[in-house]
Amino acid sequence: MADAISTAKALGLHADEAVVLHNSNKLALRILPCDAFARVAPVARQVAQFEVVIATRLAEIGSPAVALEPRVRPGVYERDQFAITFWTYHAPVAPDLAPADYADALWRLHAGMRTIEITAPHFTDRVAEAQDLVANRAQTPDLADPDRRLLSDMLKSLRRTIVARGAAEQLLHGEPHPGNVLSTEIGPLFIDLETCCLGPIEFDLAHVPEAVSECYPDVDQALLSECRALVIAMVAAWRWDAGDEFPNGRQWANHFIDTLRKGPPWPSLHAMARQLEGHG
Repeated sequence: MADAISTAKALGLHADEAVVLHNSNKLALRILPCDAFARVAPVARQVAQFEVVIATRLAEIGSPAVALEPRVRPGVYERDQFAITFWTYHAPVAPDLAPADYADALWRLHAGMRTIEITAPHFTDRVAEAQDLVANRAQTPDLADPDRRLLSDMLKSLRRTIVARGAAEQLLHGEPHPGNVLSTEIGPLFIDLETCCLGPIEFDLAHVPEAVSECYPDVDQALLSECRALVIAMVAAWRWDAGDEFPNGRQWANHFIDTLRKGPPWPSLHAMARQLEGHG
């Protein structure tokens, strides 16, 4: 927080304090009184420059994504081993988005992303990262052997099955779940673009609530089901990481394992969150 404030001051922003908006593997801050949004991550674990490039391209074509802070030069600022980026702050205007509006915004984001030429990881690269995590006992010491085998087998088989379908691929958001879309006065806007990757649109839709995917046009339902299972297995792997800082991460980890053992039909991440919260 101190580094974000001092960096903002050095860039000419009026920065006296920072309010924590989200704190997990990265820190999201509202800088006051200038009302800028800052994201802070350890330099060793970030791809902020990639995110900045994509955000700049999306802003140029008017896609529904949060733009960089216009009062400072676009870029990644490093201070004390932290990478700091500054974004336009948008005050939330409603607690929930209508599914149709959410789906329309995602469709427009995908349409814009199809026009962007950029070197991006493939979704299978992210699957491989999850596989490596599961295979590394030092990084996932609390993962029981039966659960380790389950995750390893599912990640391998689902990755192979989805690729074998040969679906059309494009640049994706990577994690367009409800936590990464804001309801603002100018409409829904997506944040956290560092997860962008190449893959079928069903991979993105596997992260959204069922009611949203139902409003998205021309979805391959069989592929969507497989992608939901894959995403559950991937997120389960991340929650077992000894260095994971996601709130209630271990509770999530066990919930994901239980869901995978039950088998299909595969729920959305949103439905699983509601189950953990006692709403379903």
